[in-house]
Amino acid sequence: MDPQNFESYAARGLVIARVISSQRDQYRLAVSGADLPVRPAIELDAEPSGALWHRAPTRAAMPVVGDWVAARIVGDGQAIVEAVLPRRTLFSRRAAGRREDQQPIAANIDLVFLVCGLDGDFNLRRLERYLALAAESGAQPVVVLNKADLCDDLPSRIAESSAVAAGAPVVPASTRAPGGLDALRVHIAPGLTIALLGSSGVGKSSIVNALLCEERLRTNEVRESDSRGRHTTTHRELIPLPGGAALIDTPGKSELQICSSRNTIAEAFNDISATTSSSSYRKCTHTEEPD
Repeated sequence: MDPQNFESYAARGLVIARVISSQRDQYRLAVSGADLPVRPAIELDAEPSGALWHRAPTRAAMPVVGDWVAARIVGDGQAIVEAVLPRRTLFSRRAAGRREDQQPIAANIDLVFLVCGLDGDFNLRRLERYLALAAESGAQPVVVLNKADLCDDLPSRIAESSAVAAGAPVVPASTRAPGGLDALRVHIAPGLTIALLGSSGVGKSSIVNALLCEERLRTNEVRESDSRGRHTTTHRELIPLPGGAALIDTPGKSELQICSSRNTIAEAFNDISATTSSSSYRKCTHTEEPD
């Protein structure tokens, strides 16, 4: 956050805070000073002001978890959000169905753990879509192959994932094996905000609990038939980690539609881009053309 933003809003009697949880239009804020402590001293319940609703060009401009906001304290533990500060990064997807609306997931993320389960639900095409989402957001991705203790051929899975990861680190992880998160912890540093993205049942909440060394988030077993999980996490929450980083666990996505530009899609699906550039046909149907 720019310290000048802090000073200009403080002069108007506002406080700078970060959205640590959001459910509809009700927020939980962590009040912070210009030094940006990760573990706040004060938390407030808040809602948006009428002026903020009026100024917001779209619903996507309203506060989401991870946003820095300017708020006015109006009572004991209560505040009104007056402004959303400029975002460095933003995770969003296209709203489900046929609408073209943007649905924000989390803001101001430095690093995103793209979590894939190494069980019956492992899917490289889904991983490619999450990589496209990360590329569009501006955050740095790390591919996390969770449940490594259940995989019979871990080197092959790592190689397959690396082939589509466009240079992003690929690390194995297990919440049940001793030292199973050591490769993941290497990427966690003080001051970073990290989001976990992945479909239901891949073990995002279990990873958060293991990093916290406590059962903070509720977990469920996956179905034996297809290793799919139920939506255990129902909202987004910014959770401080020991050591000064913070995690955002997100609900699993049953439908992921990307709001990506042509450049970010080309970056994530680089194998398709390379093939397209060498095609002899401008409108190839991939059905009857030679070669």
